[in-house]
Amino acid sequence: MTARNHLTASWPGKWRTSRSLRKSTLLALPVIVSFLASSAPASADLKICSRMSYVVEAAIGIDEKAATATRGWFRIDPAACRVVVQGTLSADRILLNARALGVYGASPLPQNGTDTLCVASGNFVIAAARECRAGQTPARFTQVTPTQTDDGNLVAYLAEDSEYDDEQARLAAIQRLLVIAGYDAAPIDGVDGPKTQSALAAFLKSRGLSPDVLQSPNFFTTMIDAVQSPSPTGLTWCNDTQYKVMAAVATDDGKSVVSRGWYRVDPGKCLHPDVAGQPRQIYSFAEAVDADNRTIKINDKPLNWGGAKQLCTRENKFETNEQGDCAGRGFSATGFTVVDMSSGGKTIRFAMP
Repeated sequence: MTARNHLTASWPGKWRTSRSLRKSTLLALPVIVSFLASSAPASADLKICSRMSYVVEAAIGIDEKAATATRGWFRIDPAACRVVVQGTLSADRILLNARALGVYGASPLPQNGTDTLCVASGNFVIAAARECRAGQTPARFTQVTPTQTDDGNLVAYLAEDSEYDDEQARLAAIQRLLVIAGYDAAPIDGVDGPKTQSALAAFLKSRGLSPDVLQSPNFFTTMIDAVQSPSPTGLTWCNDTQYKVMAAVATDDGKSVVSRGWYRVDPGKCLHPDVAGQPRQIYSFAEAVDADNRTIKINDKPLNWGGAKQLCTRENKFETNEQGDCAGRGFSATGFTVVDMSSGGKTIRFAMP
């Protein structure tokens, strides 16, 4: 069993302009060419702005004269913008892709674009992005038409179906990270209230953070760093290897066992899988993968962390509440380990043998 395909899973919400300008995002190719050639000032910067409740990493694709190049990743916080191209922009088409940070676990939505281009796991520039080479993986990109703003720049917005404004996106992002950290800030709706404020205050206190951190331009970096550390409550995975680790979790509520994955745990980071309610039993499995998403082997033995409990998994993102006849249903039977949650919190460290 390997999780190699999930590593490149990407999703966008929807690429579009603000509500008042949304129709311009859907313009056809000839209009895009005209827009870039005649409307954009020669020195315009291209920016991507996020109104999502996730911290994302974006990649851009540039189509020009039958050649396609990609570059990324550009980190964009909720309610923030990032310049992805400076100065003169010459292109027939502009394409975008976004992925959630590993802290969010399995990506919530698939990319809805129609162009398949090559990306890499770290920062990258790929000159010929239609044919992937070693260390590169295919990802789906969405064509966009940026809008020219009053300051002369070009901007495209990354948004969710919830259609948050900037303030709502920022608050929903805080709520989402609080839930991941094990605090009750649900529902994730971008609406402030006593429940959210109580959860946020408890989180800041438990991590030794001042309320002033909320006004810091690096607030989401600080919060994610705090979330990616062992927690006294819930299940925490920590990756002590130099490899990416893909993990799966299973919960038994007394009626059925639900297994789901994959969650990406980056080297040196911790992650809290979303475990709702108070299940009777929790199970865990994880494996290390290389840059090409193949299972790491040490002395010809797969580097993984599991146990004797056989549950169903598959290579791509999955969730199933049926654990019988795994192979017959297109799954693999994988050995999970039992997680002892009797103390209220458990940290599993993925280490080299």
